[in-house]
Amino acid sequence: CRQKLTFENLIDEEVAKLLELKAQLGGDDGKHQFVLKTAKGTRDYNPKQMAIREKVFNTIIGCFKRHGAETIDTPVFELKETLTGKYGEDSKLIYDLKDQGGELLSLRYDLTVPFARYLAMNKITNIKRYHIAKVYRRDNPAMTRGRYREFYQCDFDIAGQYDAMIPDAECLKIVHEILSELDLGDFRIKVNDRRILDGMFAVCGVPDDKFRTICSTVDKLDKMPWEDVKKEMVNEKGLSEEAADQIGEYVSMQGGMDLAERLLQDQKMCQSKLACAGLSDIKLLFSYLQLFQVTDKVRHAVVFDLSLARGLDYYTGIIYEAVLTQAGVAPVTAEAQNGAPGEESVSVGSVAGGGRYDGLVGMFDPKGRKVPCVGVSIGIERVFSIMEQKAEASAEKVRTTEVQVMVASAQKNLLEEKLKLITELWNAGIKAEVMYKKNPKLLSQLQHCEESGIPLVAILGEQELKDGVVKLRVVATREEGTRTSTEGVCVCVCVQFSL
Repeated sequence: CRQKLTFENLIDEEVAKLLELKAQLGGDDGKHQFVLKTAKGTRDYNPKQMAIREKVFNTIIGCFKRHGAETIDTPVFELKETLTGKYGEDSKLIYDLKDQGGELLSLRYDLTVPFARYLAMNKITNIKRYHIAKVYRRDNPAMTRGRYREFYQCDFDIAGQYDAMIPDAECLKIVHEILSELDLGDFRIKVNDRRILDGMFAVCGVPDDKFRTICSTVDKLDKMPWEDVKKEMVNEKGLSEEAADQIGEYVSMQGGMDLAERLLQDQKMCQSKLACAGLSDIKLLFSYLQLFQVTDKVRHAVVFDLSLARGLDYYTGIIYEAVLTQAGVAPVTAEAQNGAPGEESVSVGSVAGGGRYDGLVGMFDPKGRKVPCVGVSIGIERVFSIMEQKAEASAEKVRTTEVQVMVASAQKNLLEEKLKLITELWNAGIKAEVMYKKNPKLLSQLQHCEESGIPLVAILGEQELKDGVVKLRVVATREEGTRTSTEGVCVCVCVQFSL
């Protein structure tokens, strides 16, 4: 009897589960119920957000063009083998596409590897280019910190054989100009060199085959305290505690040209020719940065920081990263300088980064011909997150359109006259708008101007038509005047906007 009851209980439990599943799937009507939302790690942008984003893009593109760059575009997906083996431990974040019976493809992880493939495929040996496009990473998204699975990158790269550190210094100058012009607050540009890191690892006793994996661990110092980084090196990566302690002494160092000079005299570092070459280039870089007037800024500092690693495998020389240091965004505390970020310092993270990658193009060239390259990528999503927060905190209204003049009517039955006037304005290149109603009230038309931030309104009425004029009103001050022709309206609009 007990067995029968137990069996019946099991049946009841399974039926209950099936009924619950049926309810989730939409009940008896057969319709599948789903949550209406964007995919994880993605987002929509409303008109206000897009207006802010467009302003940021224009600032960045303006800087790129000011430095003589031209632009290209590449496919959003690449052959899987093109991307494989270029990103170190981050390769696991690449989105692989389902095999459709043809080529094995992956969504691009960044814009740098496709750029290198483009150079090798087209046998280009020198170019200064910028590229703004979406990339994809199967990362754990942190939306409030500007980390997404689908996001834009804004890249500037210089490819070609040039004298040492001149292109590298210009890339840092560009980062400095963009962050200053966007007025994001105080920032710090950290600089290091992969040759210095490799030389440091060698003199500290790191085996050659562990250089890249130890470098990836050091790259976590902006997210983890030194003790946790050391623990990963020793317990997970198999490094000796003595070697880890020696690395710890070096990665706590920060400075400028003086630090490079001091390390060139360091008994251990001077044993590595690789490290000495990197340190000499750091000295040269800082001398050019002084000429570019970017090293004498207190609020926008450039710092030689031995803890900067940047874990991507393709870097071969100078590497750099820009981090906001303004209070409430990424404060630089004594704890943070030792590799442990402060409580608020991870709210945004780095806003730009890059470096030199002289061997990447050669990986794609059939004959292994190398094209030296150096570049920088602006973290547009993180920048946008800050700009959006600032806009929300500010009382200033963000305009989502660029309409210069609204064509309005004061009485009924004037639709034809309004359409004639707005057509002439459009033909003259004036950004104009009209309400899609035959007989709208004048008050509602003026309210639309105020809500949308439209500065001028051209008013047509029976008296204006009789006199052959157009009444022009400044919305903000309510000042009014008349113009005798459409050309007069155009001239007034041009003067208003200094066109």
